Amino acid sequence: MQFSEKPKRRVIISVTSLIDVMFLLLIFFMVTSTFLEQAGMKLDLPSARSAETTVTRRLVLFIGADNSLVLGDRPVPIDSLEALMAEAASSSEDGTLVLNADKTVQHGTVIRVMDIAKRAGMKRLVVGTKDEGR
Repeated sequence: MQFSEKPKRRVIISVTSLIDVMFLLLIFFMVTSTFLEQAGMKLDLPSARSAETTVTRRLVLFIGADNSLVLGDRPVPIDSLEALMAEAASSSEDGTLVLNADKTVQHGTVIRVMDIAKRAGMKRLVVGTKDEGR
């Protein structure tokens, strides 16, 4: 008795379509992801549990650990800060100042800058923090 063997069928998985899908997913995630980069100074912000991440186009003031001030992207002396803030407050859409101060800056310096901002006509003050989870 002779048994005839059926030729075994090889299972072939076409990975071409899988590679195409992976490239499409990669491109989708690259295009839809946002990169948050803040210009200015390298600061060690204090942390807060209730911190919220917001994207803003408002006036930003950085106070460095050495009490140096950077308004937007240019360094300013504290003597001319009120005039520059008054000019920016008049052209700002909502009069908001985002204050990012290093956590080692003395409390008196931050209060002085906040007082200057109020005198310059800023309507709102947002204090920058970082989320404790990061």
